[in-house]
Amino acid sequence: MTVRNAMLGAVAAVTAVALTACGGTPATTAGGKIKVVASTNVWGSVVKAVGGDEVEVTAIINDPSGDPHSYNSKPSDVAAVKDAKLVIFNGGGYDDFFATLLTTETEGAKKIETFPLSGKISDHEEPEPSGESHDHEVNKHVWYDLETVRKVADQAAADLSEIAPDKKATFQANAADFGQKVDELHKRLDGVGKGKKVLETEPVAHYLLDTAGVENATPETFSDAVEGETDIPAAAVAEVTRLVEQKQVTAVVDNVQTENPAVKQVVEKARTAGVPVVQVTETLPEGVTGYLDWMTKQVDALAGALRG
Repeated sequence: MTVRNAMLGAVAAVTAVALTACGGTPATTAGGKIKVVASTNVWGSVVKAVGGDEVEVTAIINDPSGDPHSYNSKPSDVAAVKDAKLVIFNGGGYDDFFATLLTTETEGAKKIETFPLSGKISDHEEPEPSGESHDHEVNKHVWYDLETVRKVADQAAADLSEIAPDKKATFQANAADFGQKVDELHKRLDGVGKGKKVLETEPVAHYLLDTAGVENATPETFSDAVEGETDIPAAAVAEVTRLVEQKQVTAVVDNVQTENPAVKQVVEKARTAGVPVVQVTETLPEGVTGYLDWMTKQVDALAGALRG
């Protein structure tokens, strides 16, 4: 998650999933739509899929260059959240800026925090020799965990139904249809990479790789440096380069929103060596119509690379 900070002040673009720019408007629009505010357009697009024409979704971060880790909220963000009936954010340390927008004025809004909903924290509690449990760091990019995404859609349907009980059947039907398509993506990828190794330039699509059943061969020091925006140790760069040049990995999974010279060199070496490069992103890029369109393209690209 490097160098995306320069453009953060310009985060206001409207995406193809009909997420609107921030603004201080009433909790429902003139057309009676439910106002929803999301930290990023990824989670906003999930609620949009469930709410359909009954919701108006505002995503604080719409820009593909936006970095939730370092985003500084603006007065318009505060106004947008203040008027929302439902808010959704990732949590887990990913979009901490959003928590600062939630004040006593937002107590009446429904709130979905997706990381706790994923159950990943309890899944990674390991007993210590003393018998006590310890929370090990877990991957926070849970929008790449398809099971979690389905849970979020179901929760969105439940919350929207409480806000607008007369639309409950619509929300439930939309969530069921969305969930079925998410399940189909899971089946399409499930186990296709067993016995194979991949490199990832940053641990963003971690849960997709888990679904595929691949072994992640990326040195931990490499991943930690990229995610922490520090210099990558020379030994780690050398190891990654060796794995690519000797084709000891089936694919390189590249977060294209990371701009790091060493990462760029690894990607270029992979292309030169004929190792497939699968591109992933943290937010919806331009040209996609929503979560399912975006994730389908990434799942298909990964499955295709792993099958060879």
